[in-house]
Amino acid sequence: MEVSFETHQLDRLFHSESDLTRAYGKRRAQSILARLNALRRFATLAQVPTTLPFRRHQLTGNRDEQYAVDIDRKNRLVFAPDHDPIPRRADGGIAIDLVTAIVITEMIDYH
Repeated sequence: MEVSFETHQLDRLFHSESDLTRAYGKRRAQSILARLNALRRFATLAQVPTTLPFRRHQLTGNRDEQYAVDIDRKNRLVFAPDHDPIPRRADGGIAIDLVTAIVITEMIDYH
């Protein structure tokens, strides 16, 4: 998949291992980089595993058009489909088998 970032600051942070390490610590920075590299290797969002260690899941409430993957026990890498318009199924849900580009919106502990 194509992976982009919502802001220039995120783009700069996630493209620098030293900045990621400074912001999140060595272990978490390595996990973030591993997830990003893996996301780039998948052709579509449907191919991202819903089991550990990725645990792709769609968010709910005011984040219902967003998804997340696990970084560690508490932290999640949050992203959204980067398509205009977003591919839809007949029932209105997102057609994840057609999502080939995502935009990273944040790294967060939303628990």
